[in-house]
Amino acid sequence: MIENGEKNIILDSIADGVFTVDMNFRITSINRVAAEILKIDESDAKGKLCFEVFHASICEHSCALKETLSTGRNIINKTVYVVNSLGDKIPITVSTALLKDNDGNVIGGVETFRDISDMEVLRKEIESGYTIEDIVSKSKYFKDLFVILPDIASSDSTVLIEGPSGTGKELVARGIHNLSGRSKKILVTINCAAVPDNLLESELFGYKAGAFTDARKDKPGKISLAEGGTLFLDEIGEVSPAIQAKLLRYIQEREYEPLGGTTPVKSDVRIVAATNKHLMTEVKNGKFREDLYYRINVINITLPSLSSRSEDIPILVNHFIRKFNVIKGKNIEGVTDDVMNILMDHSFPGNVRELENIIEHAFVLCREAYIGMNHLPNHLRHCETSFDGNLTLAEMERVCIIRALEKNNGNKTKASEELGIDSSTLWRKMKKLNLDIF
Repeated sequence: MIENGEKNIILDSIADGVFTVDMNFRITSINRVAAEILKIDESDAKGKLCFEVFHASICEHSCALKETLSTGRNIINKTVYVVNSLGDKIPITVSTALLKDNDGNVIGGVETFRDISDMEVLRKEIESGYTIEDIVSKSKYFKDLFVILPDIASSDSTVLIEGPSGTGKELVARGIHNLSGRSKKILVTINCAAVPDNLLESELFGYKAGAFTDARKDKPGKISLAEGGTLFLDEIGEVSPAIQAKLLRYIQEREYEPLGGTTPVKSDVRIVAATNKHLMTEVKNGKFREDLYYRINVINITLPSLSSRSEDIPILVNHFIRKFNVIKGKNIEGVTDDVMNILMDHSFPGNVRELENIIEHAFVLCREAYIGMNHLPNHLRHCETSFDGNLTLAEMERVCIIRALEKNNGNKTKASEELGIDSSTLWRKMKKLNLDIF
């Protein structure tokens, strides 16, 4: 049997902070390292409730010791923050286990924790290499793009950004503008798909008083507003042939005529365009002018879908949590392992924008330190299940689809809405998985 003196020697010889509690969560012992990290006297801690001494970010809602004592499961290396007696916020990893007597009876719990401040500094330095402007990624494609983006920005050449919706085309356009010599001027954005064709010309080029019935005074267009800066033409693939012809002339001559005007106006504006279509295919199908395509496609950037760079999901989750903590005035630390597993398995048809929406949805509901399954949108919670650890991703996807179809009596439209995917995507997956029984 170990005497108290020997026990203290053993605890103080451990490099990590350690403290033990009884079944009422009162501290029964604490070692020297723990006291040093928390900036307290060991004698002052004994007998106090652990949350009175150990002010961790998970104490109020997700106490690790409470979870271990109630479930019997150990927690290993959970990353949290603790606030010491001086008010300093220190990143630590926490591990917990049951404390038993010689007869095997549970008499409390033991918690060990390690100061990872140096590792956190290193992590932030590494992550800074994954970010340029507001673009966050550690995929090889984006790493290569980060290297050349300053050169693209300084070139003043016209840029075409292609990629699925929600991949961050506007962020790249903004990054190009902010890194360019035009950054002190304005970046003007127009969504070509959102403006009716009969209004798009006046939105772009402006108009003179009397140009049409309600034109009582001159109105500058987006090109005029962007003078000296950058004009971002989002969804340029939706522009009609008539407007395409006028854009071609403007890009060629760098001058335009407002509606109702008679004198050409010179302009100094850089053009960055974006589309979720493959414009070369549109050209071949006769839906987009070939000459305009080659005018805007001087530099081409094609953004990959999130599903093809799943290694970015954890870093994007952390990025959006930091963002919404600032916006919503919360202090959420992260997501649970179950949530991260669900996110890693999700196909993200809406790409990065969908992931951002998921995290924002969770922020509305979450009052705890970590986002859990109950904070996710319904279509993701639907896939929470006791999956066999040996199931493949395809098998888990099959289970989710079957459950959605069964829940909606085989209605594919409702099932696809619940799963958060397009109905045509659901149909293809069903065919691939041989789910023709519905």
